[in-house]
Amino acid sequence: MIINHQQNQQVITLAIESSCDETSVSILKNGRNVLTNIIASQIEQHQKFGGVVPEVASRKHIENINQVIDQALKEAEMSFEDITHVAVTYGPGLVGALLVGLSAAKAISFARGIPLNGVNHIEGHIYANFIEHKELEPPFISLIVSGGHTHLIYMKDYGEYEVLGRTRDDAAGEAFDKVARALGLNYPGGPEIDRLSNIGNKQAISFPKASLEQGSYDFSFSGLKSAVLNYLNSEKMKGNTINTADVAASFQQSVIEVLTEKTIACAKEKEVKTVVLAGGVAANSGLRKLLEEKCIESGLELKYPSIKLCTDNAAMIGCVGYYDYIKGLKSDMHLNAVPNLKLGQRY
Repeated sequence: MIINHQQNQQVITLAIESSCDETSVSILKNGRNVLTNIIASQIEQHQKFGGVVPEVASRKHIENINQVIDQALKEAEMSFEDITHVAVTYGPGLVGALLVGLSAAKAISFARGIPLNGVNHIEGHIYANFIEHKELEPPFISLIVSGGHTHLIYMKDYGEYEVLGRTRDDAAGEAFDKVARALGLNYPGGPEIDRLSNIGNKQAISFPKASLEQGSYDFSFSGLKSAVLNYLNSEKMKGNTINTADVAASFQQSVIEVLTEKTIACAKEKEVKTVVLAGGVAANSGLRKLLEEKCIESGLELKYPSIKLCTDNAAMIGCVGYYDYIKGLKSDMHLNAVPNLKLGQRY
């Protein structure tokens, strides 16, 4: 179904994203036109812990939320009176963090008497591509790779999904962070692994690739993570010098090869012409390069967002909220945080 974007000329959405450690507020016109997209990062606060601490994240969201809303309105040269619609992430994510964004969104919706739409964070990552690529329309295959999620999705239409594969243990981004920690790299680990991979030898160490049973599109990265940890421990016990860049490059290659192979296989099975990359790990240069090469070989078109739209941001949430709204879907004041929300579920 091709949605007529002209049918709602003045839907001005204020969107809020607070599922993890980014406090983000965006203002959009008609879903795909981003007027402002403010992201307040907490990376510095969590670096000393080597990962996100839920309680710290929640407190920082409380400190940031009003300031970020004010900044977004100011940058868009608007006031609350100009806002006609509110969208907010309600899951999955950290429950305390989600509740901060939800409370602010419901307050604005109630005070202004305007519609509210709760949005699935995973769905938001897919829709970041609609903002980046105005011509993009379903159907397509989407590979969603982030710190908490690894999914292969067949997007039939706006809001209609078939989950073809998902991780059975660690998400790809989670594996990146854990291996980075073992290598003594800074948090967040994904960008550090990617940086080192550009100077390391990706064929230096043969790490396993978990393909699972024949025909499965699921992923498993815990075995690969364990193989890297075992290699590091073994080399240390032998007194050998560890080439960190080679370990990073070899590990990354094992991850991106599996991701790419299964994505291309899905696209061929569903006979689609387009593959869409989404999520925080979509910023990984190695994954972008390999997937682009394989898509060209297979006659497929690859789409992915700019780096800013790969990270958690409110613009992608506003885009989903807009499409739900024009389809007649609305949330009420009973909307609550659902930390384990699955793609396609609605509460």
